[in-house]
Parts: sequence; C-alpha cells; structure tokens
Amino acid sequence: MPNRARRALLFMPGDARRKIEKGAALDVDCIIMDLEDGVAFSQKEEARRTVRTALEELDFGRSERLVRINPVSDDSSMWIHDLTETIEARPDGYVIPKVQNAEQVQRVAEHITRIERKNGWHDGDIRLLAIVETAMGFVYLRDIAESDPRLVALVFGAEDLAGDIGAKRTPDSWEVFYARSKLVLFAKAYHLQAIDTPFVGLTADDSQLTTTTEQALYMGYTGKLAIHPNQIEPIQRMFTPTAEEIQAAKVLIAAHEKQQDDGSGVFVHEGRMVDLPMVKAAQSVLTRASAAGIKVDG
Repeated sequence: MPNRARRALLFMPGDARRKIEKGAALDVDCIIMDLEDGVAFSQKEEARRTVRTALEELDFGRSERLVRINPVSDDSSMWIHDLTETIEARPDGYVIPKVQNAEQVQRVAEHITRIERKNGWHDGDIRLLAIVETAMGFVYLRDIAESDPRLVALVFGAEDLAGDIGAKRTPDSWEVFYARSKLVLFAKAYHLQAIDTPFVGLTADDSQLTTTTEQALYMGYTGKLAIHPNQIEPIQRMFTPTAEEIQAAKVLIAAHEKQQDDGSGVFVHEGRMVDLPMVKAAQSVLTRASAAGIKVDG
C-alpha cells in the first residue's frame, strides 16, 4: 500500500483561486483542484489556467496537490486539454472521474508518460486515483484495480452511482452498501488505498459526518473525500490511530514476536486469543500511524 497518508482529500473548484489559496493553508492531506463537476463548461479554460498558476505559485505545504480532470471519453477531448494545460506545473497526481474500464486509466497514464519522457522527468512520479461511480465501473472493478502502476487509490462515488442505477440516497446508505464494500475489497486485494465517498450534508449535524467516517474506517477505508474545510479535522482525526491504539498494537506485536521465539503460534493476550490476523490488524494500525507522520518506533 502506498505509505503516504490520504485521510482527507478536499475538493476545491479549479476556477476559484481564492478558495485554492485557502485550501493550501489548511494542512489537509490532499487538495483536489477540480476541473470536472465543480466548474461550469464556460469556465473550463479559465479553470485550467487558474489551476496551473496555482500549482506554480502557491506553497501547498505538506498537502498532496491533485487535479481532477474531466471524464476520459472518445466523445470529448476536455480531459486531454486538462492534462496538457496543467501537467507542466507538475501536480503530484490526477484524479480520474467516472472510470468504467482499465483503458481509461491506461490512456491517462500513457499521456502522462509521454510528457514525462519528453521533459526528462522521472517516470511514474505523477500518481493516479480512480473514482468508480457507475454500474459499469463496478462490473469491471478488477480490471481497473490492476490497470496501471501509477494507480494508488480507488475512490468510491456514491452520489453518481445512485443516479446511474436509479437508487434513492438514504442516510444509512444501504442502497450503495454492496458497491461500497466491493470497492474496499478490491482496493486492498491490489494493495491500493480505498477512499470513501464525500459526506454531502453540509447542514447536517457533525455527528453524522463522524458516524459515516467511522463506518468507513471500520470497513477498511483509509480516507474520505471532503467538500468543505470544516470536514477536514473530523475526517483526519478519525483516520488517525490514537496513542492508546498505537500502544496496544505495539504491545500485541511484541507479545506475538516473543511467542514466536518461544515456538508458540496462537496465544492468549490480555484475555483474548491472538492469531496472525489480529497481528496483521495491529501492524495495519502502525502503518496508518506512520503514514500520518506519527513516530511509532521505540
């Protein structure tokens, strides 16, 4: 799994320089400058220029600088213009929306590779994240997951998926539960990060955001899309192991190593039977902590 933390990924409209400047100062793991749904058709060209100059001029601190392009399609060249106009400013990666098959990811990757080689850049530095948000995308999820080495994450898009299959969105999200589960399983099977759909209820109680983020964490997701700065702190906090969780994981791993040295397999630790899956879960806690910048050695 990529070891960079992608706990909260904040969307900012690509045609709003002021909002991008604000986002750059928020200490969020990732900022996604949007050239797709967040920008009107009449503003696409201006948005590309705004994103390019923002990448060239702003200090984003530790935040990963991502650009969401328009969907890859034979019917539109917007995605190619998105790449051509922004890639010279060297973003850290691109987010591909409405991915329905492996070829769409591969076309973007091939376009990036040509530009990297033309400029003498290191191959593969620019990463890709694929948003899966259509019925066809979930049919071909395996192909998408293994499509290209640049791919570091699968992203779940519940709103578009619900519209595509004619489902009605509900607070408990049972109508998209199968797809939400399938995405995290395929992401983990192919050593990718799994990013959950955004919480769109901006006027809802904060506890609802916390509840849905906690559910994503329990399912195995490693991060969540954000659509408002106020969502950053609760999301990043939820996906960051606590000091108590880190200590408990270290103690369990140390106990396991001692048992291994003593020739024992399954053992009892603090009143619970411990086997290898529980040790792997503890190691996952330390991996998430390390990715979040928490020192776990010692």
